[in-house]
Amino acid sequence: MTRLTTTRLGADGPQVGLQGLGCMGMTFAYGPTDTDEARATLERALELGVTLYDTADVYGAGDNERFLAPFLRAHRDEIVLATKFALSIDPDDPTNRSINNDPSYIRSSVDASLQRLGIDTIDLYYMHRRAPDAPIEETVGAMAELVQAGKVKHLGLSEVTGQELRTAHAVHPIAAVQSEWSLFSRDIERGVVPTAAELGIALVPYSPLGRGFLTGSFVSADKELTADDFRRELPRFTGTNATANASLLTPIRTVAAAHHATLGQVALAWVHQQADIHGLSVIPIPGTRSRSRVEENTAAIRISLSDEELSLLDPLAAQVSGERYADMTFTSAGRE
Repeated sequence: MTRLTTTRLGADGPQVGLQGLGCMGMTFAYGPTDTDEARATLERALELGVTLYDTADVYGAGDNERFLAPFLRAHRDEIVLATKFALSIDPDDPTNRSINNDPSYIRSSVDASLQRLGIDTIDLYYMHRRAPDAPIEETVGAMAELVQAGKVKHLGLSEVTGQELRTAHAVHPIAAVQSEWSLFSRDIERGVVPTAAELGIALVPYSPLGRGFLTGSFVSADKELTADDFRRELPRFTGTNATANASLLTPIRTVAAAHHATLGQVALAWVHQQADIHGLSVIPIPGTRSRSRVEENTAAIRISLSDEELSLLDPLAAQVSGERYADMTFTSAGRE
């Protein structure tokens, strides 16, 4: 299988494979996992040219970072490791979330992540969520101090608006902005995408497969997924919303059949093609804990969608029922 070609994270960031790997589900949020298969998936992804590995301190209260540590240390010179701070989840009530952008919290968070990961420097350090009452200049200023101290190489932001991205970039260069972007989620095209393109900032789409929904692997989360799967809490994937959204997969199936591809490959090909459409580096980070899935996902870069196929898929996002989260205040959508 052909290895991925590369692109750059920001103007001065590292070269990474055109597709990254979201590691959250390997230990957190998506129900039971096979740890041995998840570790084998990390290795297989690297063989295929995946070099950007994404985690966060909040995933399992640090467990995801600990899980990645042995793999990271074994391949330190080959991997660009991204992790995040700012978001906390109550383990007794996953719907109870808080955001902390305080400089002292940032300093303690980076030290804790470095210890769990067992490394000296984080390649890409994201602000996971923005606390609207915290001046973003102060937050990014504190993050920039981590670069000066040698604890972090490059800075990233997640779920910010176009104006917030511009303000932050004026304080310290931002290498990447991470937001949800898929056939079902396109609100960032209004502000974030054009701003990132103008400033030379890479776009790292999370959930490019709509948390698996765009692959057709499930329809109704509350009926098909295990009780500890957090997709049961997301409005798009339950009740009448799920039924309505499942019907939107029909045009994706049509395009997939024409390319002898899977639905997921078409969804990923669409995201990859946005790089040329909008004029910026795009590195989606689909999550998987299966070697066969990472092979399927990386193969999507070989699919080129025609203008007619893009036009067929274009209306889907506007027809989606339900929000991405039950509480959208934790996203940039309400501030854009």
